[in-house]
Amino acid sequence: MQFIEAIRLALQQIWTEKLKSFFSLLGVIVGVMFLIVVVSIVEGLDRYITEDLATAAFGANTVTLQRWGDGPDFGGSGARARQRRPRITYEDWEAVKEQITVPAIVGAESSTGGEIVADNGQSVDNVRIHAVSSEIMVIRDWVVEKGRTFSPQEAERGANVVVLGTETADLLFENLDPIGRRVRIRGFAYRVIGILEEQGSMFGQSLDNQAIAPARSRIQAVTNPRGIVGQVVAQALEQADVRPLQREIEGIMRARRRLRPSQNNNFVVETAEDALAFWDDISRILFIALPGLVSISLVVGGVVIMNIMLVSVMQRTREIGVRKAIGARRRDILSQILIESITLSGAGAVLGVAIGVGLTYLVRTLSPLPAAVDVKWIALGVALGVLVGVTSGVYPAVRASKLAPVDALRYE
Repeated sequence: MQFIEAIRLALQQIWTEKLKSFFSLLGVIVGVMFLIVVVSIVEGLDRYITEDLATAAFGANTVTLQRWGDGPDFGGSGARARQRRPRITYEDWEAVKEQITVPAIVGAESSTGGEIVADNGQSVDNVRIHAVSSEIMVIRDWVVEKGRTFSPQEAERGANVVVLGTETADLLFENLDPIGRRVRIRGFAYRVIGILEEQGSMFGQSLDNQAIAPARSRIQAVTNPRGIVGQVVAQALEQADVRPLQREIEGIMRARRRLRPSQNNNFVVETAEDALAFWDDISRILFIALPGLVSISLVVGGVVIMNIMLVSVMQRTREIGVRKAIGARRRDILSQILIESITLSGAGAVLGVAIGVGLTYLVRTLSPLPAAVDVKWIALGVALGVLVGVTSGVYPAVRASKLAPVDALRYE
């Protein structure tokens, strides 16, 4: 009952002196608010990159063979050495496809950007142009919503057919049916045979502004020199086979390049996990550093609450003296002041959480950042608020509990 009464008195004090209480709790509110916003943005980015981006950019259970990897390039002699590496060829793709023993689908892919012009004169800039084998359609999980994809036979003989993204098709043909119409990619004519299912966007960039054509068609002159592919992508049928598949492809390529055991690879074979390893390091640092930085305001808020509680103790000295004179124990006074301090900071933490969650949803709605609110961070925000209340209320509570009844009653 005493606990509930102390909470009621604390809430009554907050309500009676609203402006004073608001400024007292401002540090806690701001600290918890920014903690929720910052970690929610980092959490959303982490989920998006490790789940959605990995699937969209690499495909599930995939191993990628490239001239160099997707990680950051910081220049220097290492970057110059990478530029001298041999390119990946169609022969490398065929060798991997024929020699692997792990059950997998193996495809080749090259990409570039450019303009597409329709037969009606309409054009679209900055289209992502893919030159792919038929296997890539399966690996990337590109679903054709209207029309059809190109067949393995069309891919083998390099038929000049193309599958468009929904945005590209809408911009080129507006209300017309795109199927069967002609488009030009860098001057080469292609017949539209299919429209992809809508895929949305990634970090504000549309995934539906793209065109996909057979790798052996004339589009190879647009993406890479003849006989060269951007990358070979192998998709293991079972998740457990990804690492064995990676080792097999590495062995095949080392044999083809005639590399001695002491020589480093002059190519890169990586999984989605390997390609995104740099993000794991960054996110780990962010999850540690950013909450620590925004917690500084919580310390400031704790100091303010401590001062407010000291003033409150001073103002209620006679009340404390009366309570002790009629039998209140030291621990009763101690618990009352502590509960009031915790209630004050807890109220600030709840307000901070509410504002932080609101701002997080606002960020997610109005920006491309994929913020995600996690219950564990809400719990952490409230817990930090309570912790601030405990630490900032200990000294005032101890000081109040040590007051002698006679001296307290004489206090003016």
